Amino acid sequence: MILPPRTPNGLTVLDTYCCSGGMGMGYYLAGYDVVGVDIAPQPNYPFPFIQGDAVEYIREHGHEYHLIHGSPPCQAKSNLNAYNRKVYPELIHPTRDAMLTTGRPFVIENVEPAADDLRDPILLCGPMFDLPMYRHRLFELGGGLTLTAPAHPKHVALCTRNGYLPTPEKPFMSIHGGRHSRAWQNAACDAMGMPWIKVPAGGNIPLGIREVCEAIPPAYAQWIGEQAARHLVLAEPLAA
Repeated sequence: MILPPRTPNGLTVLDTYCCSGGMGMGYYLAGYDVVGVDIAPQPNYPFPFIQGDAVEYIREHGHEYHLIHGSPPCQAKSNLNAYNRKVYPELIHPTRDAMLTTGRPFVIENVEPAADDLRDPILLCGPMFDLPMYRHRLFELGGGLTLTAPAHPKHVALCTRNGYLPTPEKPFMSIHGGRHSRAWQNAACDAMGMPWIKVPAGGNIPLGIREVCEAIPPAYAQWIGEQAARHLVLAEPLAA
């Protein structure tokens, strides 16, 4: 993959639970050098990648980065699991505990139903960044990092049903899991700002569906990264 142009800021970010790199790309565009960590292989991740346990890696290497990001699995707190009632790992608290040991600023992302597990999170949504979707995500900021979310526009545009392409009457997309067409998946990738996981003709649709449905738009991380860089330039340099 040829990465888009950006202006490096000399900072590094550890992108844990990185999946296919939605947050990582946003941090990259904000100027950071990005390293991703995930317990599962991530063949579409566009930056240097380490397969391993995120919490362990944060404890052992988190102090080597200027900023640490974590997107622990959200399935346990998702609205869908209120019906499925499956058992999923709940890793927000272990992730925070590991991040606190590093002494570095950090960001923890998750879904709205996880609000009780997060500390004073801010909410980001697609229209804040001119994206055609209502995709609420919460972000806890720690290690001395504080941010104020942009103004939240009212939800006035109509949204298509999940699996349907946008129309002039319903210009916003609903992007969730399910059985979807290649055309829908690629439109969702464009709406999210993640063209590198678009599925080519004959490609593996199921993998890409999971990637785009679980992703966070890069625009969210780019905004966070740009704001965080102002804090980080005043912070102490990395330990040797």
